[in-house]
Amino acid sequence: MTLSYPADAAILIGRFQPFHNGHAGLLQTALTTAAQVVVVLGSAFHARSPKNPFTWQERAAMIAATLPEAQRARVHYVAVRDYYDDGLWADAVRRAVAGALPAAQRVTLVACFKDATSYYLHHFPHWQLLNLEIDAGAPIGATAIRNVLFEAEDVDVSLSAVAQLLPAAIGQYVKAWTLLPWYAPLVQEYRAIEAYKARWRTAPYAPIFCTVDALVQTGGHVLLVRRGGYPGKGLWALPGGFLEPRERLLQGALRELAEETQLGVLAPTLVEALVGVAVFDHPDRSQRGRTITHAHYFDLKTRQLPEVTAADDAALAQWVPVASLPTMEEQFFEDHFHILNHFLQLTHEGR
Repeated sequence: MTLSYPADAAILIGRFQPFHNGHAGLLQTALTTAAQVVVVLGSAFHARSPKNPFTWQERAAMIAATLPEAQRARVHYVAVRDYYDDGLWADAVRRAVAGALPAAQRVTLVACFKDATSYYLHHFPHWQLLNLEIDAGAPIGATAIRNVLFEAEDVDVSLSAVAQLLPAAIGQYVKAWTLLPWYAPLVQEYRAIEAYKARWRTAPYAPIFCTVDALVQTGGHVLLVRRGGYPGKGLWALPGGFLEPRERLLQGALRELAEETQLGVLAPTLVEALVGVAVFDHPDRSQRGRTITHAHYFDLKTRQLPEVTAADDAALAQWVPVASLPTMEEQFFEDHFHILNHFLQLTHEGR
């Protein structure tokens, strides 16, 4: 018997970090709305962090594990990175959905506007919106589940505390996942971030931090550092840091560059090599709090790579071929891959 559905395709967009009972309810609504469902897995291709602990492949596997075989065959998964640019992100979602179900004409977006962070669901006016009202007494969401997972001293205790919020298959999956090597470092990173935030909790208003970063290119390479401490320990990043009280932005970028890499280039030469400056101010770009960075792009236009030595809080300073950067996206701290992409067009998607 062929069933008739109100729509050809239903779209469910989220990060699903992790997939919980609220998400499961939305997915079941999508499955009753359309013959085919596309689950858009946001924040894909990130390095693991307390905010994004699960890869998009792991999230797809989690969701599939909650479904009976007949439903599983009707669900398609597409991964979309964070662009920190609403227009680019919405275009990428539309392309991904069209690629998964090119023949779909009647498309319904299944959504639940939980809070201000759900604003992105308004970016698809050409899709029919099915807005499910959130229950005021609904259980806590993914953020609180992650907090419990990383705060407890005993994993079994933490999982039992959130078991009623997760489909059984997800609870089993997460328990097995915590036995893998990356769980313990994520616990340390979570604690470091929470300690950082705690130092500012007594401020009369939420602080806004100003940082500077330096992208130095020459000879087909860019200068990167590996972070020596949390957050982002071991991840690649641009040399940079917090602006000091009496500094101009360019001065701060040059100081951080010298402190972290001891780059063998005089400051006046770097000033002459400055190609451009861009501001990266997305509210979610940093887990430490609202952090606005000013990225300075220098092109030395030399064939030889100047000497560098890691110092300060950098564990390593290294010239990395530009051609290698697209394959390293999941190894970068916060949005530093996107800063590189902005200047170097690594993904060829423009800005």
